[in-house]
Amino acid sequence: MKKIISFNVNGIRAAMRKGLDEWLRKFSPNIVCIQEIKANKEQFDVTVFEKLGYYHYWFPAEKKGYSGVGVLTKDKPENVKYGCGQIIYDNEGRIIQLNFDSFTLVNVYVPSGSNMEKRLDFKLQFCKDFLKYIKELKNSHPKLIITGDYNICHKKIDIHDPVRNAKVSGFLPVERKWLSQFIYECGLIDSFRHFVKESHHYSWWSYRANARANNKGWRIDYNMVSKTLEDRLKNAYMLPDLAISDHCPVVLEISD
Repeated sequence: MKKIISFNVNGIRAAMRKGLDEWLRKFSPNIVCIQEIKANKEQFDVTVFEKLGYYHYWFPAEKKGYSGVGVLTKDKPENVKYGCGQIIYDNEGRIIQLNFDSFTLVNVYVPSGSNMEKRLDFKLQFCKDFLKYIKELKNSHPKLIITGDYNICHKKIDIHDPVRNAKVSGFLPVERKWLSQFIYECGLIDSFRHFVKESHHYSWWSYRANARANNKGWRIDYNMVSKTLEDRLKNAYMLPDLAISDHCPVVLEISD
């Protein structure tokens, strides 16, 4: 059994100061896909992860203190691909891919469109290009796990206030339509919803207005899994009580 986690840490250095390594020691996931590292690996102590038994791979943004993704894994991958080959996205450290014997893992940090005037078009173009990228990847690597912070709530059940947020990036009709298209055209399963049908489960909360304590959140972090791996899915859940970040870890359990 493997535990695979997606976790936007909102700064790897801050997360380490808040006890990320101790939590990893106790929970002992096999793979941790990290988003928003906001640092180069020279800026934090990677030996902490090595001592816990992890290989580690980092793809930071060129801009300091911004974006970036990384993966910790106890199983050494067959190979690692940094980026998608488009400089406009790779400069921001958006995608890292690890190939294992029994599946291919893609860790993605979809751009935020919260500044709708400046970044929404960029986000939508990224989504369009990412869909094309995954559809092409699927042809050669049919067993995919696409994990990460998608910065999109899919359905009304995934957000605490769907009416007031209907015109906010992250829950815009065009974004939600894209996510439906992405899941359908790439033949994916939203692993959390595969197991959990109830509402009030979120992976991100604003730091404002005591949102986390009141569970006024958004589910924007996903472990998407190819239908070809459906028979290996064992469980999926979130860990909202871990307050290392404004996000919480999203967990997928899959058989070997």
